[in-house]
Amino acid sequence: MTPDLWLLVLGAAVAGFVQGLSGFAFGMVAMSFWVWGIEPSVAAVMAVFGSLTGQVVAAVSSRRAFHLGTLAPFLLGGAVGIPLGIAVLPHLNADLFRLVLGTVLVVFCPIMLFSARLPKLSRAGRMGDGVAGAIGGFMGGIGGFTGVVPTLWCTLRGMAKDEQRAVIQNFNLAALAFTMLGYVLAGAVTREMWPLLPLVAVALLVPSLIGGRLYVGLSEAAFRKLVLSLLSLSGLTMLVSAVPRLLAAT
Repeated sequence: MTPDLWLLVLGAAVAGFVQGLSGFAFGMVAMSFWVWGIEPSVAAVMAVFGSLTGQVVAAVSSRRAFHLGTLAPFLLGGAVGIPLGIAVLPHLNADLFRLVLGTVLVVFCPIMLFSARLPKLSRAGRMGDGVAGAIGGFMGGIGGFTGVVPTLWCTLRGMAKDEQRAVIQNFNLAALAFTMLGYVLAGAVTREMWPLLPLVAVALLVPSLIGGRLYVGLSEAAFRKLVLSLLSLSGLTMLVSAVPRLLAAT
């Protein structure tokens, strides 16, 4: 295989393990590898497809709770955000968007990580859940980062790890399926990309299963630290991918 294909496989394998362990974060982990050699348009499609494949693997390999009342606001918000993100993608400065969001994550998530107690938004209600879902859907439409904002929101809501994982995995599964369909219908998946899809799927399969097995042994505190660490890394990944292109454009 060529060096860029090895990079694609390596990024998919590591990202599959992290997603299996945490329930999200495939896109941001994969992008931290792919930014060094994969075209952005290709990387965006592969991130959505890899994330979706990992969620399907998790759905068929392990039982997960499903509480429609808790999940519904996120799904309704995502249904609004995803087509909006896909529609504005050709006109949006995605690098500027990543710069802003990445800065917020890099600043605030480490503070939360090392804080003795997190603020709990227990009164935010379903409206807040819907807004988080809409932002997650919008980010999915412009690059596959469906789980970042909903995961941060669920953490601030003080959800237990199993409840949070169930919400995020079920939301991501639905949102990513819709996003991938939107990409196909919009012509974002080119003829050259189709042979790469099974390569990504095979690369992430076993690591995703291993990550899912290790999740079972995580305590609530360890899961919280894992999530906040991954969100911090997500912000850093966004900055690493966005800043050089923004500087080059000036």
